[in-house]
Formats: sequence, structure tokens, C-alpha cells
Amino acid sequence: MIKESELILNPDGSIYHINLRPEQVADTVILVGDPNRVPRVSAYFDNIEFSTQKREFCTHTGTYKGKRLTVISTGIGPDNIDIVINELDALANIDLHTRQPKEQLTSLNIVRFGTSGSLQADIPVDSFVLSSHGLGMDNMFHSYKDSPKVRELAMEEAFIAHTGWNPLKGRPYIIACGQELKKRLLTDKVFEGITGTAPGFYGPQGRVLRLPVQDPGLNDKLHSFNYNGHRMTNLEMETSAIYGLSKLLGHQAVSLNAIIANRPTGTFTKDTKKVVEDLIVYGLEQLAK
Repeated sequence: MIKESELILNPDGSIYHINLRPEQVADTVILVGDPNRVPRVSAYFDNIEFSTQKREFCTHTGTYKGKRLTVISTGIGPDNIDIVINELDALANIDLHTRQPKEQLTSLNIVRFGTSGSLQADIPVDSFVLSSHGLGMDNMFHSYKDSPKVRELAMEEAFIAHTGWNPLKGRPYIIACGQELKKRLLTDKVFEGITGTAPGFYGPQGRVLRLPVQDPGLNDKLHSFNYNGHRMTNLEMETSAIYGLSKLLGHQAVSLNAIIANRPTGTFTKDTKKVVEDLIVYGLEQLAK
């Protein structure tokens, strides 16, 4: 039995942080960072059967063209992803009454609709990127004993050597996306490549305001990294954590990114709202097929 201190429930029986009960979550879950983006996604639903919000975790469940979907906001960063993925899995695969894992496990489809900055000059603002891999530059995933079983260890070694990675920052980890879900979401409208996941927005992504960074050349090294045809395409703050936890728990996960900035060219989209809206429509259409 899982102890009350480990699997925390609210008085109404919902799980602690995301405030949901099992029947309120669809088998296909869309993750967005910003709580305000949840109603932008669900505005396209045929109906909304349930909605709730606690802290930064806002959830709407409904149907789109007859397909039941849940959209939930995660907030920013791998630490928040740790909460959301573990609690979604608990809702799907743990009996909350007996506090025992279920004998029959459910594999969720988890899709991130996010914004990101491109690391390649030929991937322009207002385009879409599907993350073939998530490259984690945080340490969250190393807390899990079985993480090496799902990681791309040879690619990690190549990345560490290519960047001259500072070991004080912890070992980078690389996880591939869910291949079955990728087949539904990748078309000729979408670029594909390795998405870097940073544990912060400023220093960890090479931005300098008043504080110097440990490796001023990191973005150039990311830009030039290529492993057997897999190149770094973009940089954000969630994908590797989504991929790692999903793969360990037996779920399919894919990250779709709207490119709002291009770091090599120094350009930024003229209309963030439109490119995000375009990504939402694209992702919903592919999921409904």
C-alpha cells in the first residue's frame, strides 16, 4: 500500500496538486505551460464536461470532433512536470481507494503544445518543431533509479564531449519521443529535431543581463551538435522531463513547439498569439484523425 504521505489526496478524493479524480481525465492529455492557454485550446472543443484550477494547474476535459481530450497547464520547468506526469499516471494506474497499482495499466497519450526558441537559422519564427528527443540539462530525472533504461546513453556521451560539459551542472540526459504518437503528429509542415530542456530561462539558456554565465559559448555548441543526423533544433524548459517520466511510466509523449524566437538570427515573432493558435489547431486536427 502506498502511504498517505506519498500519495496525497484532497478531502474530495482528488489528487493533491492537480485537483483531479480519475474519471475527469481523458486518455489523451494536452500539456500547456500557461494556465491562460487552457481555455484557448478548449475553445475549439465541441463541449467541456469538466473544468478545475488549483495553483498553476488549470484543467479542461471535453471532446474535439468526437475525441475525448484533457488539456492541463503545467506551469514552467521540469519540477512542475514531475508533479503533473506523476499525478496523471497515479490517476490512470493507481487505485486511489486501495492505494495499490492496478493490475491492468493504461498508457496515456501526452502531447505538449508549447512555445520555444529556434537554435537553427533555417527554422524560422512562426514554424513548428516536433521534438524527436528531449535533452535535459536539469537534474530532476536522475532522481529515478531506472532512468538509464530509457535514455540514449551514447548520444549523451557525444553531447558531453561536444560541449565540454561542466560536471558541476550534472549529467545531461536524452530521451526519445513516443514513436507511435509521433506518427500521428509529424507531417511535412513540421520540422523535427532534438529539443534542449533548460532548468531556467536566463543563465541556463545563455542569456546575460547582469550576471555572467558559466559557458558563454553554450548556444553555439548546441547549434552545432549533430548525432547521426539528429541536430539540436530548439530550446525550452519542459520536454525532456515529459519524455523521461512518460517513458518510464509506459506512456506515449510528444512535444510540439511553436517557434516564437530564432536565437541565431535574433528575430522574434510579430504575432505570438497567431503562431500559438496555429499550433493548437494543427495539433487538435492531428489528434482527432
